[in-house]
Parts: sequence; C-alpha cells; structure tokens
Amino acid sequence: MILRIPKSMLRKGMFIESVECSDLEFSGRRFLLETDSALHSILASSAENVLVNRVKSRVDCGLPVFRQADEDLQPKSVQELNERTRIQHTVAQVTGILRDGFEDIKLGKFDIDRFAPAARHIAASLKASPHLLVEVTRLKTKDEGTYVHSLAVGGLMTGLGHLSGLEEETIKELTLAGLLHDLGKLMIPNAVLNKTGQLTDAERKVIRSHPERGYMLLKQYPEVSDLILEICRFHHEALDGSGYPLGLRADQLSLPIRICTVCDVFDALTSVRPYKRAWSNTQALKWMFDRGHLFDKKLILRMGSLFD
Repeated sequence: MILRIPKSMLRKGMFIESVECSDLEFSGRRFLLETDSALHSILASSAENVLVNRVKSRVDCGLPVFRQADEDLQPKSVQELNERTRIQHTVAQVTGILRDGFEDIKLGKFDIDRFAPAARHIAASLKASPHLLVEVTRLKTKDEGTYVHSLAVGGLMTGLGHLSGLEEETIKELTLAGLLHDLGKLMIPNAVLNKTGQLTDAERKVIRSHPERGYMLLKQYPEVSDLILEICRFHHEALDGSGYPLGLRADQLSLPIRICTVCDVFDALTSVRPYKRAWSNTQALKWMFDRGHLFDKKLILRMGSLFD
C-alpha cells in the first residue's frame, strides 16, 4: 500500500516511491532508503511529503498522513479510512491490469475483454466514493503515471456518462475508452514523456502525435468500437478549433469526445506532477469553466456535482 507521509517522518528502511519535488532537486524514484546522504537530500528538498510503499519497506511506516487541501478532509472515521484503503487497493489492482494489457498491445497482442474487469472495478469505486477515487489517483509516479491517469479518466468518464443521461452500454464503452485513450503515449520515448523542463518544438510535436499513434494502433482491431477510436484520436481537440490533431470545432465533437476532454484535463490539473502541485477540485473546475471556448461548460458543472 502506498502512503503519503511528511518528509520529517522518513526513516532509513522505508521504500520510496516518489518525492514530491522537481527531479532537479531529487530525482530518485522507487528505491529503498538506506543511506544518510539520500535521507539528508530529501530533507533538504522543497518537498513537503513523500510517497512510501508500506509493503516493500523494511521498517514500520506508521499510519498514513493526509494533506489537508481546500476540500480534501482528513478521514472522519475508521469506515472512511477503510474505504480509502480499499480504493487504494483497487487502483493498484487496476494499474497492474492496464500495465500488463498495454505491454501486450505493444507486442501485437490485444484482447479488449481483458480490460473489462478494470472497467468494472473503477466504475464501482467511482460510484462508492468519487472524492476518494480522485484523491487517491492524484499521486502518480513516473513509472505508472500513464496507467493511473488512464484509470482516473475512465472513472470520471463513467460518472459524467451517468450524469449526462447516457445509456448503460454507452457508459461501459466510455469507461473502456478512458482506460485506452492515452495508449499512444506508450510509443513516446520516456525521455520526452517524462521531461520536467521546457519541451523543444520537436519534442512538443512528438508528444502531440500520441492521439494519432494510439488511434492507428487500435484501428487494427475490429473489436474496438468507433466510439473508443474517436475518443482516442480526438480527446485533445477543443471547441474553438485550437486543439489537435485535426483542429476540429464544436459541431464536429460528439458528447463522448467532450466528456473525455473535460475528464482528461481535470485529472491533469488535480494531479501532483514533478513540476507543480495539485490543484483542488474547485480550482480546476473554475479554471476550465472560465475557458468555455475550449471546454463544454455544461459538462464542467456536472463534473462539480460528482463531488457534492
């Protein structure tokens, strides 16, 4: 289980998943903390919190400590703490399914049915506690960032699908589309995908190729629906035509595509990244609502109601 603790609680023998600061300050990820020099380097960084893996640690990590954000409250009861732990387990389980499934796709083996359990788990977690699912998926390590982002988007799309009155079969497709929408990023070099500094024009062009790469990959398989293909290809389009890869405008963007765009950006804004802190749900929704030329305002309002 992954715990988030203040860096002051760090001890040698803990397994570090991630330090919440820029890689320029401390670049170590997924290692056993064994030396005083590594401990002092983390303590000297600007990070406030560190993600530690309780299972892989050689010492007791203690109870999880959660950051109090604008709307993220401390667990009020043992029941809430247990629910958080259950969702953390679900996220880890689904991440494993996605990792294995994506690796198979890279090897030319694709079975869409293997993603069905992941879709069911995430839909159930979203229904039980949207707020906790978003909070748990905010913390993304470099190694598993794409997978955790994909499952978060899949869950949010499930919720928005229900709030938009879509049929159950369409909602199931939306969940799968969310899980697969960033598949093209697996074809992007990690040096570019995980770069913390400013991208060059050439690197930005490579990043922007991921929707088309994912679409072309999935298009090879007849069992992939047109809805999933469209979402994979067009989730970075914008209502005013300023998006990519084709610069489509509002009248060319279906409701499922608009749903994915809103969920994709919302998760990015509310997630911890090496170069930024996570925004609160309210901050992210306001920022998006103020940019109605890019995003569907009705969907942003519905997104807000997920967390009421």
